[in-house]
Amino acid sequence: MAWSIGLGAWSMELKKFDSSFFKSLTPCPQLQAPSQYFERCVMQLLANNLIINSQTKPLPPGRVKITQALISLLEQKEFNLITTAEIAKKAGVTEALIYKYFKDKRDLLHQVLREYLEQYGIQLEHDLKGIKGALNKLRKLIWSHINVYATNRVFARILLVEARTHPEYYKSETYKLVKRYSDTVLHLIEEGVRNEEIRDDIPPQLIRYGILGSIEQICFSGVIFGREILPDELTEDLCEFLFKGLERREK
Repeated sequence: MAWSIGLGAWSMELKKFDSSFFKSLTPCPQLQAPSQYFERCVMQLLANNLIINSQTKPLPPGRVKITQALISLLEQKEFNLITTAEIAKKAGVTEALIYKYFKDKRDLLHQVLREYLEQYGIQLEHDLKGIKGALNKLRKLIWSHINVYATNRVFARILLVEARTHPEYYKSETYKLVKRYSDTVLHLIEEGVRNEEIRDDIPPQLIRYGILGSIEQICFSGVIFGREILPDELTEDLCEFLFKGLERREK
């Protein structure tokens, strides 16, 4: 599934919704800038399935309410402390409806993560277009990865903590999206090797582990303890550290 949505299209879609939607958003001290607020609005619209691909049918309203209820509850407590009864009450539906759309509570968690990953993958693909050079693309990818952890803490906690603690996650369709993202990183590294930007004496897989592992390490405590995560500064420092060792050396 590939989307190509410009600012004009965003504006047209957003005009369909009245101001009550935006007033309903809970204020967040970490999102003070207008651009960040706009991004948060768009992400919530996406999560609500209100902005969709023309080739995709809208999800059932009950299912949307359930996923949004879980997201809302995850802003307040850990996944293991949330019950299906709480989710149903928050969504204004019966518990039976949850089991109509999801196998169990963990399947619901995986589906929420899957929707986040799909939207992130679409946005990343759009962001990388027009960027020349593998190292420049990797820099953008690193910034985007850190930025999504900084601006969407529920997504970050699901991905870094909640999903990984259960073996079923590694058998899920959601995990396949994570592997696809990991493959994207690997392909960018291999592109850099082919173009002689990145040295060829280090296995690309090892470089990939270094990049993804570093991103998680520098963001993990911020996600867990609610600390500030600064995408611009962290990207600059991380790229300075990583790229100095990756850049191809003259023989």
